[in-house]
Amino acid sequence: MRKITQQLIVLLSFSFLISSCSLQKEAEVKEQENPNIIYILADDLGYGDIKSFNPNGKIPTPNIDNMAANGVMFTDAHTSSAVCTPTRYGILTGRYNWRSSLKSGVLGGYSKSLITPNRTTVADILKTQGYTTAFIGKWHLGWDWSFEEGENTDINKLHVIQKVNYKIPVKNGPSTHGFDYSFGFCGSLDMPPYVFVENDFPTMEPKKNTVNNDSKGFWRKGPTSEDFVHETVLQDLTDKAINYIEEKSKGDKPFFLYFPLPAPHTPILPSKEFLGKSNTNEYGDFVMQVDDVVGQIRETLKNQGVSENTLLVFTSDNGCSPKANFEELAKVKHNPSYVFRGMKADIYEGGHHVPLIVEWPKKVLKNFSSSKTICTTDFFATCADVTGYQIKETEAEDSYSMLPLIMNENSNDIREYTVHHSINGSFAIRHGDWKLCITQGSGGWSYPKPQEIKKKNLDLPTMQLFNLKVDIEETTNLISQNPDKAVELKAALKIIILDGRSTKGVIQTNEDMENWKQIESIVN
Repeated sequence: MRKITQQLIVLLSFSFLISSCSLQKEAEVKEQENPNIIYILADDLGYGDIKSFNPNGKIPTPNIDNMAANGVMFTDAHTSSAVCTPTRYGILTGRYNWRSSLKSGVLGGYSKSLITPNRTTVADILKTQGYTTAFIGKWHLGWDWSFEEGENTDINKLHVIQKVNYKIPVKNGPSTHGFDYSFGFCGSLDMPPYVFVENDFPTMEPKKNTVNNDSKGFWRKGPTSEDFVHETVLQDLTDKAINYIEEKSKGDKPFFLYFPLPAPHTPILPSKEFLGKSNTNEYGDFVMQVDDVVGQIRETLKNQGVSENTLLVFTSDNGCSPKANFEELAKVKHNPSYVFRGMKADIYEGGHHVPLIVEWPKKVLKNFSSSKTICTTDFFATCADVTGYQIKETEAEDSYSMLPLIMNENSNDIREYTVHHSINGSFAIRHGDWKLCITQGSGGWSYPKPQEIKKKNLDLPTMQLFNLKVDIEETTNLISQNPDKAVELKAALKIIILDGRSTKGVIQTNEDMENWKQIESIVN
């Protein structure tokens, strides 16, 4: 009897061991079910620059086109702002940029962090879901340098140069906002200081009084370290990204890589391999180099055997800059803004209507084009939905999950309203086919510019109403024919602003409301 009992104990112990191993294995499999996530953000790339979005475009983009054929391309995607810094804020926080302290314009290379320390980012939530996280590229959200002679009152002006102690780590940068690893630079590729920062520490101190002269592209003079070579930065960053993917693909945790490129923003510096390749101009050549970067990332994922379960996003931070030379491109019949009115900085579609592609071979639709309206702020809620994270009331106030749209071709709209924002802080609100611009002109860099309206005392309506279904080029202001629609949309915008959110939930507070002059005509 004792022998039988001992055998039974051994058998039960063995069964328990097998069961435990099985449960452990299932847990490991479950942990690995979450996809790797990579967000590639081009800089100043126009909707019309991608062949799959603009069949009449003259710039070859085979890698991005192949990505679109293997995923979902969104033809009505919008950045939350028509310029750089604000859009990046929205991507990482899921919150409209104008709710932050930055009500217009962009930050500079010496600016302090725009994201407050208590603000949750996409990287933060993914870390709670077991991800390793990395930022590689152009930050342009500010971080806190250690200044040797105190802070200049004009710190946000792009030409101002501050004396920095490069031996001291930066504060309130990527590591503060959820990133385990970071490598990049603070502003744009045309904003000093030109110094790489890795995990909060500058990789090299710039030589004193060193300036970069504008040889081919445009960039502002400023301190430059020897390891920062403008002409090679794009590929240098790509090499870092590839190394990161190769390393993390061998691990047992999913990874998130936020990879904001410095191109095709100024300085327009395509490498010798791409010079003349587009048969347009150097901007077109630089776009082709951006396409090649996408190709390198996708090839790396494939070589590492992780492409099937990687959610890869590609988009741009706003429309194309006039530095691309629209007149020169028009001679070869190429329009970076496609059929849209305006360009980067504008409230018109050319300022914020961008190409956006989502590829996730294991899960999402393939070779599918969606005309549903989405915004780059929607990335936060999408990542939360994919990984099972429960968004708190104080997080992602303007983010809607795109997961239904990339999984089901018959999915309903996810957004009722979408708010647009120009460089001077002007607003527009979109609802279905209707778009109301709360400004007389472009609010940006195309005619009629704000300064032109003021200088020439142009007699223009205070608002512009367009029906994008019949007038995507925004040529006809329907404000006088449809005053009730304008009143309706303006009222909706007022609620979205004052509620501190556009999603359902507890009312939240916007930052620096007392100094926010741009909303006076909307909320009063």
